[in-house]
Amino acid sequence: MTKNDMELLYDKYSGSVYRLAVSYCKNTADAEDIVQEVFMKLFSADMDFPDERSEKAWIMTVTANKCRDMLRSLAYKCFHHSVALEDADLIYETPEESAVYHAVMGLPPKYRIVIHLYYYEGYSTAETAKIIGISETAVQTRLYRGRNLLKKSLGEDVCV
Repeated sequence: MTKNDMELLYDKYSGSVYRLAVSYCKNTADAEDIVQEVFMKLFSADMDFPDERSEKAWIMTVTANKCRDMLRSLAYKCFHHSVALEDADLIYETPEESAVYHAVMGLPPKYRIVIHLYYYEGYSTAETAKIIGISETAVQTRLYRGRNLLKKSLGEDVCV
């Protein structure tokens, strides 16, 4: 893989990897570390993917796995200090999007991750299930429950 290929892949997927990592960790510093780890793994693996969708799915699966590994680690549990979400440098088109994003970030992790992958990254329920390693039915249930929690926190008039 050439340096130019690496730059193109990084430019193409780094935003999605970062957003998923922030969604998991709620911490920008940890998310940045995970972005580095994911791309190091991608560049060292030198894999060939049949299409762009498979490539992105592999990258997002590795991201989710790295996040779970980090959250399970003893060092993380003992020394974790969160960074405020306002420091995440996330850009919103409208104030409503910001409110929705912060409401999503306030959800329990099992709902937050499926909502992020489904709505923000555009994965189907089957793809989301494969990425995080649960059944498609479990993804559908978590989406339903997550949407209900969002309706309660944002108000019934918000379409989610």
